[in-house]
Amino acid sequence: MSRLVARLLAAVSQQHGAVRSAVIPRRIPLFTRCFFTSPGIQSLTRYNKTTDWHKKLTPEQYFVTREKGTEEPFSGIYVNHFEVGMYHCVCCEVPLFSSEAKYDSGTGWPAFKEAHGTWERDESHASIVRRPDNSLGSAGTEILCKNCDAHLGHVFEDGPDPTGQRFCINSAALKFKPRENGVSDAEEQK
Repeated sequence: MSRLVARLLAAVSQQHGAVRSAVIPRRIPLFTRCFFTSPGIQSLTRYNKTTDWHKKLTPEQYFVTREKGTEEPFSGIYVNHFEVGMYHCVCCEVPLFSSEAKYDSGTGWPAFKEAHGTWERDESHASIVRRPDNSLGSAGTEILCKNCDAHLGHVFEDGPDPTGQRFCINSAALKFKPRENGVSDAEEQK
């Protein structure tokens, strides 16, 4: 019905050019609406999109962080690493996990109880983003770097107390920086 009315109005407006502008608003072609973007809209990430990740990262790091790959279990350099410090994103070096939240899960990947900047279950100040992921064959949750969208690993709900979460992170996605004094926060407060 609406097509018939539109055709009828179009035919009338062609005969009366002055009536067209007063009666029928000028239509924007459909393809223009689909592709219109504001020059002010930027990516949600603050990282420069022109970075050549192939030059910055090793092939394994690129595969894991940019192509959402997974390293072989028990092959990562941080699986049995328990030095005091901070684990950063290998791509943008933003702090992600504290060594104090790391534990041995026995799964073959570095495991953490919580992300750096987390307060109880509030991750608004953490440098990670959770995203639904079905690539493992079942519903799961992927962990990405909030700053550069690097794939870090996955989170599971079978971790230790108090969070009950296990952040299973690829070593290839991490860069460790030791704490200068080498003393954990718990030991420092004593």
